Amino acid sequence: MTTTAPAPAPAATTAATSPRRHRPRSRAGRQQHAGPLAHLVLVLVALASLFPLYWTLVAASTDAHRVVSTPPPLLPGGNLFKNLSYVWQNAGGRGMGVALLNSTLVAGSVTLGTVAFSVLAGFAFAKLRFRGRGVLLGLVVATLAVPAQLSVVPLFILMRSLGLGNHLGALILPTLVTAFGVFFMRQFLLQALPTELLEAARMDGANSLRVVLHVVLPIARPAMAVLGMLTFVQSWNDFLWPIIVMNGSTDPTVQVALAGLGTGWSTDWSVIMAGALIGTLPLLLVFVLFGKHIVGGITQGAVKG
Repeated sequence: MTTTAPAPAPAATTAATSPRRHRPRSRAGRQQHAGPLAHLVLVLVALASLFPLYWTLVAASTDAHRVVSTPPPLLPGGNLFKNLSYVWQNAGGRGMGVALLNSTLVAGSVTLGTVAFSVLAGFAFAKLRFRGRGVLLGLVVATLAVPAQLSVVPLFILMRSLGLGNHLGALILPTLVTAFGVFFMRQFLLQALPTELLEAARMDGANSLRVVLHVVLPIARPAMAVLGMLTFVQSWNDFLWPIIVMNGSTDPTVQVALAGLGTGWSTDWSVIMAGALIGTLPLLLVFVLFGKHIVGGITQGAVKG
């Protein structure tokens, strides 16, 4: 009588009894954590970035002799509210409040105009087909290479001939659209706006106005936030053109009002720093309120799914 050997165990049973091997997980879905060195670098960069603002606060809280002493003061003094009150009442002839209102009006109008016109022109250069499009775009980009100082004299003569001397309109009208804004929006819409989406909207019977309002603007919103912030900051901090065209005006902008604080027999830097502190607070407020949208607009499209 022959005996048969037992059959070998199935592979599944052997695999079940053997210890599992841990496979390395992919890093694609895991959140990366910064190390101590990265935190140290971030803290140092943050301190270096905040130091000018802190020094402005220290200088604004001292007097004219202490601010220029050696060694310079590193702790705030007791003259902050005194200097702020003087600046608020005397800056620009009619006070700092009027200057802040004028700068807000000018910067807000320039920002709205630049964003609106840049979106329309950028959309036209990116997606519309018309004769001379390449030549016109080349001319727009070429103006970026022209220094702004070369246009000061003819622009000043033009504003005078239009009767806008010492008028806020002379600060708004020449900067309602910029070549940088047009090129920036054109490059963004060229990549972010699919041509098929425009064709689908046309097939649904949408005219050009509806296409811009319901298709272009929602897609261009991140780039509009970035362009709006850059334009607002540049217009708020502009000094050369306002000091030329608003010379002698009783309704200056913040930068022109600050320049008037430094005139006289001696320069009181503590008062100037107090005015600079007031003029900086609106920009900080804008960054606090709209910083999340601005960062989202900058990083839009940085990570592809």
